[in-house]
Amino acid sequence: MRIALIHALRHSIVPIETAFARLWPEAELQNLLDDRLSADLARDGRLTPAMTDRFLTLARYAADGGADGLLFTCSAFGPCIEACAAALAPMPVLKPNEAMINDAVARGSRIGLLASFAPTLASMPPEFPAPVTVVPRLIEGAMAALDRGDGAEHDRLTALAARGLADCDVIALAQFSLARAADAVAAATGKPVLTTPDCAVVEMRRRLGFSSGG
Repeated sequence: MRIALIHALRHSIVPIETAFARLWPEAELQNLLDDRLSADLARDGRLTPAMTDRFLTLARYAADGGADGLLFTCSAFGPCIEACAAALAPMPVLKPNEAMINDAVARGSRIGLLASFAPTLASMPPEFPAPVTVVPRLIEGAMAALDRGDGAEHDRLTALAARGLADCDVIALAQFSLARAADAVAAATGKPVLTTPDCAVVEMRRRLGFSSGG
């Protein structure tokens, strides 16, 4: 199976490739990156029709190249991804946070949501079902640390921010780039921690007819 991975941040590539290597090594991966998408969203402060068009262009390119499924790794672009799913149906098109949200809801009713990219905390909480309480928290400085190659500082800041979510049932790491800090967050809070890459790989396997055991 060929899975196209579509990114708006270059930091998302390693976490999702690592998750596939562990959970579905047989999958053939194709990476497509437009790292100006996140920068443009931060600049404009909203999703625009032009951004949706860029997502559709990437998605159709992947489909024309023989992809069996599409997995987006950019959590702040939900409506753009929905447009791609509608355009390419019935091909499996998965939002980055879709599977993790389902897993988190199954574990509790008060969910801590950590993000290092502010627009994610605007777009993602409405995707949770109404009875759930989402406690969002922005990790100040973590993305900048990752941009300058300081992974240790990124993880330290993430764990520090997570301590304020210790009263939640489960903590969800909203971005693929945060997966590297999962162990640090678990140690800081003592809570179950869910990452988008692991949950997404398992769900894509399921949608393409593969059991969790292979």
